[in-house]
Amino acid sequence: MPSKFPWNGWEQMLTFIFMKTYTTSEPVDLSRISTEKPDNLDNKLSLKQEIKDNTEGMRSYQQKLYAESKQSLLVIMQGMDASGKDSTVRHVFGSLNPQGVQVYSFKQPEASELSRDFLWRVHREVPAKGNIRIFNRSHYEDVLIGRVRELHTPERIEQYYGHIRNFEKLLLDTGTHIVKIFLHISKTEQEKRLKERMENPEKMWKYHASDWKERKKWKSYETAYEIAISETASAEAPWHIIPADDRQYRDYLISGIVLEKLRAMKPEFPGMSA
Repeated sequence: MPSKFPWNGWEQMLTFIFMKTYTTSEPVDLSRISTEKPDNLDNKLSLKQEIKDNTEGMRSYQQKLYAESKQSLLVIMQGMDASGKDSTVRHVFGSLNPQGVQVYSFKQPEASELSRDFLWRVHREVPAKGNIRIFNRSHYEDVLIGRVRELHTPERIEQYYGHIRNFEKLLLDTGTHIVKIFLHISKTEQEKRLKERMENPEKMWKYHASDWKERKKWKSYETAYEIAISETASAEAPWHIIPADDRQYRDYLISGIVLEKLRAMKPEFPGMSA
């Protein structure tokens, strides 16, 4: 866990037991990690204010980061279908200055991308100095879908873990800080959200019949995530497993993590140039 967070009070500190952060290669068992918010957090108005305070803090640091233009931040978001990646982008990062924040969603690779190494299309999208970039899905899809659908041999996937570790080390060594988020929802909550996509006119555009097919592979995807998290967690680029059944609690935790990372980066306004 990060040593400092912007929240105050012992009640907020209790929420950390519901969030797991992996900084070293150790076994991961998602079935033993809660997807729900703690019972002591029933005051939605309080959570809403905490989120507002966190995003205001993020906005302040973002201004300094952009003006300084010496380092950057990459936020990687992964999760099962309907885990809330798009929603998180809107609610946690929506108030930031779009001039210095970009979102990139990785879709199924095109032919030109498949003809190159799997990190080629990813490296093109890393944030420039002074910027924050959010990956909605990422290079981890190749070791997740690749494992579940058996698109690659086990030996190739093992190689990919090593390439990912080295790729992220390269980014860290050249001034790009990394926050890795796994949105952890329950199978019950996923079913609820998939049905909502079928019934809510504002969300029907997100619906794909293949979502139900992929849902049948829930355990396989869960295992793939457990291995990927264990294989690629590090002190410099840890994995944060976020209970995501409750949207507001999810935003509360993620906004706090991002704010703490920006604070640790210590960006400063540059002085007057010559």
